[in-house]
Amino acid sequence: MKKFTVGIVGLGLIGASFAKGYQEAKKQDGDDITILGFNRTHSVVERSLEEGIIDGELTSESLKDCDIVIICNYPEACIKYMEDNKDYFRKNGLVIDACGNKRIVCIPGFKIAKENGFVFVGGHPMAGNKYSGMDYAKGDMYVGAPMVVVPESREDTETFERVKYYLEPLKFGSYCLSDAEHHDKMIAFTSQMAHLVSNAYIKSPSARLHEGFSAGSYKDMTRVAWLNPQMWTELFMQNKDNLINEIDILIDELNKYRKALEEENSAEMERLLDEGRRIKEEVDG
Repeated sequence: MKKFTVGIVGLGLIGASFAKGYQEAKKQDGDDITILGFNRTHSVVERSLEEGIIDGELTSESLKDCDIVIICNYPEACIKYMEDNKDYFRKNGLVIDACGNKRIVCIPGFKIAKENGFVFVGGHPMAGNKYSGMDYAKGDMYVGAPMVVVPESREDTETFERVKYYLEPLKFGSYCLSDAEHHDKMIAFTSQMAHLVSNAYIKSPSARLHEGFSAGSYKDMTRVAWLNPQMWTELFMQNKDNLINEIDILIDELNKYRKALEEENSAEMERLLDEGRRIKEEVDG
């Protein structure tokens, strides 16, 4: 049985799902976990207490009681929270974020932690949905999902094991150890490009005429066009170098298909399609 106190900063979709996940672990596994929560809008904290999502309010004073603090704000707000509360975190306590970009958080985060005696680790739970807010939080949000962990040094296996210990009740499916640079490069391809392309694809005039002509492929392609514009704008701008590189690669590849169509070059089109099929088979099995 595990026994610890977790502080959760930001009780929206991601943060409230962390809280609900820990509550589920208490019920199912008998873990003795105290869940404290903070949200900029205090009425959200009050509602979380009423609904049993958290056990108590996270304050500057109670930060010292937390074995782990999970910050589920946008990147800039995450850094501000660490800076504002740097004197209150437990000495050698663990602080982890849940932001979609890592360089912008980890570079200042490691510095603040080192100067103030706590341990900061970048984190990115690879889970969510198209909605935002506590109303859509789920206790099983992270069950089976990948969790990316970004410590200051990949050689710091002790900290990596600490992270896994405190996150184990949430039943993540896997843990991926990374550095901030590699994370942001990969996330530009696997997540940010998918949202951007889907959002651009749905702007075709044909989208308003598709009823009766669409099936699974259309739904797969457009699922993430429904997004939070404010959040994704911030993520895109913070990772613009990697995202621009992926956009350029896609444009170059699309131009090859366009040229084959223009020239009525069936052999080249078949080659391009087979190339894509083979790469998909190689990378995903």
